[in-house]
Amino acid sequence: MPYFNFDLVVGTDFKNQGGMILENTDYAIDKADSLASELCIVRPELCSTGCAVRVTDEDSNEFYRTPVDLVGRG
Repeated sequence: MPYFNFDLVVGTDFKNQGGMILENTDYAIDKADSLASELCIVRPELCSTGCAVRVTDEDSNEFYRTPVDLVGRG
């Protein structure tokens, strides 16, 4: 199974939020969306400021990015 890394993107900085082994990219995307929603709740100062959660594969290739924002999330 593939390994995925999750980073908090703040401006041009990438802050590692950890990594995990998941079945496929769909699961990694779901985790990134959940992490972004959780960050918006626990760190509201990050919402609507251009911060994002990005997902990279084991070769450090970014394949998904989602904003830290509650808009459209439930």
